[in-house]
Amino acid sequence: MINFNGTLQENNTSISPNNRGLNYGDAVFETLRISGGKIYFWEDHYFRLMASMRILRMEIPMSFTPEYLEEQVLNTIKAQENNNKGFRAKILVWRKTGGKYTPSTNDVAFLITTEPLENPFYTLQDSFYEIELFKDHYINSGLLSTLKTNNKVLNVLGSVYAQENDYANCLLLNEKKQVVEALNGNIFLVKGYKIKTPPLEDGCLNGILRKQIIKIIGAMPDYILEETSVSPFELQKADEIFITNVITGIQPVSKYRKKEYSQEVAKELLAKLNVKARLS
Repeated sequence: MINFNGTLQENNTSISPNNRGLNYGDAVFETLRISGGKIYFWEDHYFRLMASMRILRMEIPMSFTPEYLEEQVLNTIKAQENNNKGFRAKILVWRKTGGKYTPSTNDVAFLITTEPLENPFYTLQDSFYEIELFKDHYINSGLLSTLKTNNKVLNVLGSVYAQENDYANCLLLNEKKQVVEALNGNIFLVKGYKIKTPPLEDGCLNGILRKQIIKIIGAMPDYILEETSVSPFELQKADEIFITNVITGIQPVSKYRKKEYSQEVAKELLAKLNVKARLS
């Protein structure tokens, strides 16, 4: 079941072949996790979507209120069978059809898609998880790289590289050769009582789970969080590395090259994250 501009449909959206998101990557999106009829961290998702649309100079419709978009997502979930499960939803927003920018093409359309999740809550994956650096191409540090747009060819190429070389994930670098993020989420490094994550200025995604984990760590007196640039040389010095995104939650890294990592901090944070998600 999908939701095309507020209309529930089975699969036919009649999207034009001139769609600007398809042709020019002129689109932004939000990936949501829903459990028990509740969107985790909805307020943060909504304001990130609005900020992304403003940065891309899209015209935000008056109807795009938090209540309206939340209702559209939940109505799409309710139309599914077994809708009491956990769900993943995606809101995709693009500028309307046109090969050349005009005031009329600054209006937007949206599509909501959903799919069920195996577990309604965040769990820690115990499977072996090895990562490597992807160095064929680089992220440009700056504001546009922090947005969730559909310009993801670098991530696609990194995923192909990981699959071809039997890695679970890869880490991306910016033009300054600093570690920025994983293919599908933000990264955190643990060394003793210090936890480090790259700053937004380096080009990492402005992740919703990144924001929540930073808040959780800030309330834990045993740890100090640092938002600072990460060198590739620091990866093998860390005691622990984990990746965060709104669907998986926290994914501990098992191995990077010859270094293997523990999971103690990730486990501690996961329990607090599930509590925070239910209260959001």
